[in-house]
Amino acid sequence: MPETRSTDTAHHHWNETWADAAGRADWLTPEPDVHDLLDLAEARGAATFLDLGCGVGRHALLASARGLRVTGLDGAAEGLAQARLAADRAGLPLDLREGVMTELPFPDASFDVVLAWNVIYHGDRPIVERAIAEIRRVLRPGGLYQGTMLSKRNTDYGKGTEVAPDTFVLDGVSDKAHPHFYCNACELVALFDGFELLSLRDVVHHRPGSWHWHMVAERADTGGSRQPD
Repeated sequence: MPETRSTDTAHHHWNETWADAAGRADWLTPEPDVHDLLDLAEARGAATFLDLGCGVGRHALLASARGLRVTGLDGAAEGLAQARLAADRAGLPLDLREGVMTELPFPDASFDVVLAWNVIYHGDRPIVERAIAEIRRVLRPGGLYQGTMLSKRNTDYGKGTEVAPDTFVLDGVSDKAHPHFYCNACELVALFDGFELLSLRDVVHHRPGSWHWHMVAERADTGGSRQPD
């Protein structure tokens, strides 16, 4: 049986990371995939953008510079503080709020685009399901979602302490000392019921074996939304 442990603690780690200049250094450059997302969003006439788990604001700032009306949400206050400083320096408008991915403080169908880059897998399956349900709720029908999930091909899958099914903690490893949920392609598609998948790739990140799913999807117009247990 998995060991019982809290599965919603990632923001504590990231608050410490964002407070340190060295910790922020690897999280200042936008991902190439997000540039591509913004090209697609522009072609579709998108106006509103939510950066869920915005950290220090690298993607929120990029989207704002591209002319979108951007809201950034994060559970780590220090990340938001750094994003505000960066927005002020750049002269870019950002609506930055502290909150959690499982209870988004926005009305239904508020956004044309939602981005959650390396965010929603920080928890167990029920947390992931609630985050996905909230993302679907705040997206308008036909709105775009881009995000990442941890692949079961990742070499960290199965290592450390299993705190919930397919959810592991690696004590003593700073960025893995909070829960991480892993899935395969079939499981990912099932989790994103209520979305039309536009692209899905299993991609190595910054070290060998660090496989992550990269996905782009749109909220389905009708039917299919499965609520978490």
